[in-house]
Amino acid sequence: MNSHPFPYDIVYSNRKTLAIQINAQGQVTVRAPRRTPKSTIDRFLTEKESWILKHLQKASERQSQPSPTLDAPTRRHYISVARDIFTQKAAYYAAIMNVTYGRISIKEQKTRWGSCSGKGNLNFNWRLIFAPEEVLDYVVVHELAHRREMNHSKAFYAIVEAVLPNYKQQRKWLRENGNRLWTSV
Repeated sequence: MNSHPFPYDIVYSNRKTLAIQINAQGQVTVRAPRRTPKSTIDRFLTEKESWILKHLQKASERQSQPSPTLDAPTRRHYISVARDIFTQKAAYYAAIMNVTYGRISIKEQKTRWGSCSGKGNLNFNWRLIFAPEEVLDYVVVHELAHRREMNHSKAFYAIVEAVLPNYKQQRKWLRENGNRLWTSV
């Protein structure tokens, strides 16, 4: 029986820790190691309940905002601008970090600003071009750091911090203001 004020799904896998994901539509997913008892998951959800409710509220507010529509030529222009920016930044920071990467793709993801595949391909959300320059630098460095650490461990963040000592400010800006990038166009 679900004793929490929100519905959720559980996905079991070979992971080592519990995690909570809330997608843009406000669906809560608990990711758990195989054989994790339901009581452990319930305790975890109770501990994180205020955080979950805060993020569900944000998801609800985002859904109630009208999503601006762009005509195809304008969208293509922004994607082209983003491709130029991220190509230059990735090359610059990859040289500093002494890492390589595959191809760069520019996308319009609803829940991610960037990603790095196991093969080293980088994806960036074109809407980031409306963020401050330091935030773009952070996202690029974050994704390139995955070329050394494909996780979000302390070692991973040490790599990011070695290049951008103030990365926490940029990450905070993105968390607090990122949803505005969807309504700025």
